[in-house]
Amino acid sequence: MKKVELLAPAGSYESFLGAIHAGADAVYLGGHKFGARAYADNFTAEEVCRAIRYAHLYGRKVYLTLNTLVKTREFDEIFEYMRPFYEAGLDGVIIQDLGVFAAVGEWFPGLERHVSTQMTLTGALGAAYLKELGAARVVPARELSIAEIREMKAEADIEIETFIHGAICYCYSGQCLFSSVIGGRSGNRGRCAQPCRLPYRMEGNAKEQYPLSLKDMCTIELLPELIEAGIDSFKIEGRMKSPEYAAGVTAIYRKYIDRYYENPPELYKVEKEDLKKLGALYIRSEISEGYYHRHNGKDMITLESPSYAGRDDALAEQIRKTYLEGDFRLPVQAKADLRKGEPVRLTLCYEKPFETKEKEGSPETLTVTAEGEVVQEARKQPLSEEAVRKQLNKFGNTAFRAEVMEIEAEEGIFLPVKALNELRRKACERLEEEIEAAYGLQYQRDGSAKDTASIEAADEYPSVSGKDEPCIHVSVLTKEQAEAAVLSGVERIYVSSDLCIDRKWVLELKQSCRENTELYLALPYIIRQRDKLFLKETEELLAESVFAGVLVRNQEEIRWLRGLEAQDWKKHMATDANLYIWNPKACEVFERVGNEHYIPYELNIHEIRELTE
Repeated sequence: MKKVELLAPAGSYESFLGAIHAGADAVYLGGHKFGARAYADNFTAEEVCRAIRYAHLYGRKVYLTLNTLVKTREFDEIFEYMRPFYEAGLDGVIIQDLGVFAAVGEWFPGLERHVSTQMTLTGALGAAYLKELGAARVVPARELSIAEIREMKAEADIEIETFIHGAICYCYSGQCLFSSVIGGRSGNRGRCAQPCRLPYRMEGNAKEQYPLSLKDMCTIELLPELIEAGIDSFKIEGRMKSPEYAAGVTAIYRKYIDRYYENPPELYKVEKEDLKKLGALYIRSEISEGYYHRHNGKDMITLESPSYAGRDDALAEQIRKTYLEGDFRLPVQAKADLRKGEPVRLTLCYEKPFETKEKEGSPETLTVTAEGEVVQEARKQPLSEEAVRKQLNKFGNTAFRAEVMEIEAEEGIFLPVKALNELRRKACERLEEEIEAAYGLQYQRDGSAKDTASIEAADEYPSVSGKDEPCIHVSVLTKEQAEAAVLSGVERIYVSSDLCIDRKWVLELKQSCRENTELYLALPYIIRQRDKLFLKETEELLAESVFAGVLVRNQEEIRWLRGLEAQDWKKHMATDANLYIWNPKACEVFERVGNEHYIPYELNIHEIRELTE
């Protein structure tokens, strides 16, 4: 059985180190641009590259968050921003913007693209559509049940990553404009002000409460069920939290994931002490198991207080000493050979950890030898064996420490100190390459001419389509609104799918329309597993030629409409404002599935002009 990946957050380099040392299989982190946690410490470009190298030496992976919407004026920055991470061997990138998703696929071939939860995937249809576009993995909406995730895995046959611990939102990720509308801080740009965590007064009640603040998620007791659902990666939320949180939560989930695979599932039991520790590491009031076994419920809300319960300082100090302050360099056995008239040689041997030895095709012991300058005969003061040992033992800033340093040296030899330092550096670099290769990880990539050519052609995007003359489209939610819109003689009416349950009324509405008025069916913002019957009935309704077109609002609906072989809806499909088109490249993607697109609400007039000109 393929072991589930444990994916930990890192908002700083120290958090990254804590997560790696505590047993994370992979870490997700953000650079200084385009990440959904703009107020985290985040990583410099140099730190990202250093983190990639460090993680690979432990057989772990690094995923970069590129999970915000990108404006037209910013788009060309992405290539140069991403290039050093790609060349350093980045394992994957987490993306929200479909324009960014397409461009990264063109610019950086071979780099895994993961679909962010911000893209609001809610079913197998959407997952299959993104797989067609090149996604290696999807992170579905956090509101899905285990049954829905199991179905998505079985039908779309794509890697699935789900959240197992940490904060959750009151709204589907990527669909919330609350912070943007009332405060100008967009969650789609990583700047959410979290107004859902503020107190509000309910009508008729003077008492302030927190009706939009959800309890944090903790699924440690559900791990066997989640593993058996076919989930590929378990994701811990928390890039804004401390290194002690990243390390402590990772260590506990590591313990129980390993326990599941080592023992029969029926013996799986979480110790009360570990539950207590999780509760002491930045849990908001109380905990819940999220949506895996429930649709909604008032006991998921922190009505009285959304504040964190604080942390156990003694536990935090224990975590710090265990995972952040020790010497975590990899132990090697070293042997130096110095003979007159021959190049100096340094051999390093590294025995991989027990838990990684069973990887197919991977040797248990890795050995490299580096050669340096030719050893000379000493004219004055010869180089002693002890001096050689002292100099070669200075592994300092490398990833290694010498458990054994064996020296074989002839008497009366000389070699500059600089040559010994260069020899050690060369040997360490070679061993790093061997370790990464043994784990099957990317050591380095070379930037190709294809990448450069792609960025030069990036300006040749199509403009957002539309008619030359302005026209009025009206969206209606009630029958009265629809009938009023017909009387006004507008060019198009979007009829909510909720109204179409009354088939007779829909047909009468069609008959009452003026010659210049067309009806479009406005599909729901969210499609879930339970909506299969609704889609079947909608398919029958579309076959009756009542509607001239369809307004789609999610990836599920795009894939579903493409599957209606008897009808060609591509020429009559409009995408709504919540299928975000923030840049011309995103428009290019949506042009393949529809011919009209609504501008997102968050763009200002200048950004709209940049997009459409």
